[in-house]
Amino acid sequence: MQRGQLLALLLIAFSALCQAQSIGLANWENDLSPIPEASWNYDTAAHLLERAGFGGTPEQIQTLAELGPVQAVRQLVHFDSSQNTHLKPFDHSGIHDPGLEPFPPSRPATTNLAKETGEALGIKVKPTGNRRLQPVVNKFFYWLRASVLETNRVAYWWANRMVATKTPLQEKMALFWHGHYAVNESKVRDYRKLLGELELFHEMGTGSFRDLMVAVAQDPAMLSFLDAGVNVKGAPNENFAREIMELFTMGVGNYSEEDIREAARAFTGWNYVDLEFVINADQHDDSEKTFLGQTGNFDGVDIIDIIMEQPVTAEYIAGKLYRFFVRDDLDPRLQTELGNVFRGADYEVAALLETLFLSKDFYSQPSVGTHIKSPVELAVSTYRKLGLENAPGVPDFNQATGALGQTLFRPPTVAGWAGGRSWITPGLLLERGNFARDVLFPDINFVPADRRNPSREIQSVARRIRDGLDITSATQPSNIGEGQIMAESNMLADRDEDFNTRYGSFRGWQMAIERVKPIPRHTARLNFSQLVVEQELQTTDEVVDYFIARFMRVAPGTDARHMLVSFLNDQLGTTNIVEAQTYMEDALRMTVHLLLSQPEYQLS
Repeated sequence: MQRGQLLALLLIAFSALCQAQSIGLANWENDLSPIPEASWNYDTAAHLLERAGFGGTPEQIQTLAELGPVQAVRQLVHFDSSQNTHLKPFDHSGIHDPGLEPFPPSRPATTNLAKETGEALGIKVKPTGNRRLQPVVNKFFYWLRASVLETNRVAYWWANRMVATKTPLQEKMALFWHGHYAVNESKVRDYRKLLGELELFHEMGTGSFRDLMVAVAQDPAMLSFLDAGVNVKGAPNENFAREIMELFTMGVGNYSEEDIREAARAFTGWNYVDLEFVINADQHDDSEKTFLGQTGNFDGVDIIDIIMEQPVTAEYIAGKLYRFFVRDDLDPRLQTELGNVFRGADYEVAALLETLFLSKDFYSQPSVGTHIKSPVELAVSTYRKLGLENAPGVPDFNQATGALGQTLFRPPTVAGWAGGRSWITPGLLLERGNFARDVLFPDINFVPADRRNPSREIQSVARRIRDGLDITSATQPSNIGEGQIMAESNMLADRDEDFNTRYGSFRGWQMAIERVKPIPRHTARLNFSQLVVEQELQTTDEVVDYFIARFMRVAPGTDARHMLVSFLNDQLGTTNIVEAQTYMEDALRMTVHLLLSQPEYQLS
């Protein structure tokens, strides 16, 4: 069968699977009353752990099943983060130097500052000689590169937390808020600010939404991302106010353009200095504003409080939480009911989640097995179901999830990731299978992306310098022939110039790689043979059924199961596991790879 035909069939199967899963029990659908104790079992506990966390091992699921619904939900929602003493704080590389703040918006702004003041980024301009500004330019590119690499380390650290945590909802909520309050490293350009916002989500993610909204609005990462620095009295910038209403609280259509302009005035003067929130009083418009029908001398906190008074705010956030944790299809009447619950709980996120996770609707047929895992959810749930204690370094977590369409701290827009069916295309479905393969059969030629030369231009510069060329010749555009470069070098030697941008980019990468600590590159330590023996499985049928139960919340069809059993039989040359104990590891891994490549595995 051609590769294209196989992918087409997989997509058809996937679409049919999603549709089939949506046919459910009408008497539980849209019902927020609690699930009966008698209906609680291993499968309902597994569903809860999939959605309120990232899934888990059979032992972890069984522990939840034995608690009963009320206690199981309470343990997940009202978690005790002191259980996570094994999780270490982020280990900074120590790359941020005095003088880098305030970091200029561009390379030209940096060199202009150096020319005007004789110093920039903590680097003094050389008094004489060629390329007097080169150390300044090197430093500019160093921080851009170093922040990117350290952000990759923060993402890997977070992945480890998601895999190893004993409070999975804390991490799942952080992932939700990361998509809701989407900021991008390429705009913020400071890993410390991104880490600080993530720590806000860890600390406040299940608490008061109002308090979280204020904290995020005063957070340097968000202030930087939404251009708060240019929002000043007399010339308000509307980005900040617009996104707070459109994306973060009320949704489109629930405010006017005049409301945006008035809110922008209230936020004037809100800024940051390095990692600290500040209000520049002389830049704040302290005159009267009219916002959502109320008039007063409002500041930013007042605006947020007025927004919280709007019924639509509770409905919008409750609806977004519902679609993340339950299902995409939300009945408008149920959204109104959820908004009332949320508002009645004074915007306490934990109270709303407890209602959701205990509801019959959460366990109704339309809600179970219909969520398409995001790339991060897919990776983390795979690691947790494999029983790993941390995220392996091979394959690279950022590289793997990025190939699937999601890289932490790099959402495509301020609206975050689209999610849902956007995660599944023919190419992405194939990549999901490749991810499983790379975990089970690590690439022996793996080279981490954060240690590679970043571009052909920089590779070319590095090679030419190693070949003995001077900086001017080595940094010529690559479309100029080597002979021409050497001839010009012999004739002109080194040109007199203030700086060389290509060399600065090259040197910046060198300096960054030297200082940023490498990500650990261990592979997943797996032993399926031992697992099968410990479970006392005797036949290939039993092995396949165990793997299906362990890894999948939506069981594959009869034909797929038969294919898996036949494949394992062929690889082992027997149906008797006892006979195959000494040589079955590769066959077991290949079978698991096939299983994790099935359309059903993409659902939770």
